[in-house]
Amino acid sequence: MARHDIVVLGAGIIGICVALHLQKRARSVVLVDRRGAAEETSFGNAGLIQREGVYPYGFPHDFGALLRYGFNRTIDAHYHPSALPRLAPFLWQYWHHSRPARHAEVARRYAKLIEHCVTEHEALIAEAGAQDLVVRGGWLKVFRTARERDLRFAEAERWQREFGIRHRQLDARALQDMEPHLAPVLAGALHWTDPISVQDPQGLALAYLALFERLGGRFVQGNAASLEAEGAGWRLRTAQGPLEALGAVIALGPWADVLTRALGYDLPLAVKRGYHMHYRAAGEAKLNHPILDVERGYFMGPMRHGIRLTTGAEFALRDAIRTPVQLGRAEPIARDLFPLAERLDNEPWMGSRPCTPDMLPIIGAAPKHNNLWFAFGHAHHGLTLGAVTGRMVAEMVVGETPFVDPAPYSAARFGK
Repeated sequence: MARHDIVVLGAGIIGICVALHLQKRARSVVLVDRRGAAEETSFGNAGLIQREGVYPYGFPHDFGALLRYGFNRTIDAHYHPSALPRLAPFLWQYWHHSRPARHAEVARRYAKLIEHCVTEHEALIAEAGAQDLVVRGGWLKVFRTARERDLRFAEAERWQREFGIRHRQLDARALQDMEPHLAPVLAGALHWTDPISVQDPQGLALAYLALFERLGGRFVQGNAASLEAEGAGWRLRTAQGPLEALGAVIALGPWADVLTRALGYDLPLAVKRGYHMHYRAAGEAKLNHPILDVERGYFMGPMRHGIRLTTGAEFALRDAIRTPVQLGRAEPIARDLFPLAERLDNEPWMGSRPCTPDMLPIIGAAPKHNNLWFAFGHAHHGLTLGAVTGRMVAEMVVGETPFVDPAPYSAARFGK
């Protein structure tokens, strides 16, 4: 039977970064997933390492916004009515934690993670030789009205004072100079200058995985649900036979609750599903920066595979039928803003973002077990916080002092 120091369950960006940081600390590490690496949630995202993302996406408290979402016809949010009875407890807690005063407190805790996201990824990018996968030009929030533009400019100024987040404020002319192929219908843009854009998110995860394997780590296929306590450690089945490890890290993203529930935890987890599609840019058109069309609620970014159009959140059960209606709503609006040609994918991609109601990830030691750690619940910022989480968890596992205080992210905060 294969024996290791640590088994990491889940080969998305979080699990890969955890495994890599543990391997860098001279531990014997095996990474386990039922599929190939980064083939689920980490495959499809906006491709941003969001240094500006100190405020996690909250539940709206504005009556007008709630009414608009209630009609279920928007691009940035969609819901399955049949799922609402099961989602209601989560959504109620989510609404509670999104109240302005509470959301501000969440942001202060969240900022402790976000402030390191670029520097931690930069270190791994350099070690993995993945510089060709990233662009250091930031990204743009574009506005259709002066009112929305000025509100967001004022917000960005507050964030710069409080969190040190740098930005540029662009009027319509400056935006047209930066993005000449956008239709001249915009009132300006907010240019977040510190974030990094990733042109192939799965490619970056695979580059980190290759570094992990060069350092002696192993990646195998196996069923995380087979994890069971074995003496002072853990045992599970894999395609290469059973293996044992002294410690285990659960980094299963939207499937984390399947295993944690079996181990006796009742954590308030849900998912926000999302969709993307790639398009060829028509003619000689070029999109120089990723952009968020704020008032319409969709995202476009230049990727190796084409222009990726990404939707907002779909509130549904994780395994429910796919309903890419948001993509259908976004496509004609995006085509009017930027000259998209034909679709490049056979069908829309769908993934599920693992979410907690207080918008903070779950990172740290499992309250009821020895030698077990959690690393999931990162919602929209799995890619952003992958490297930070990987280092934090590795430091906790080997007994080092974590470079970020993990207390606010502990599963113990839920008392379950």
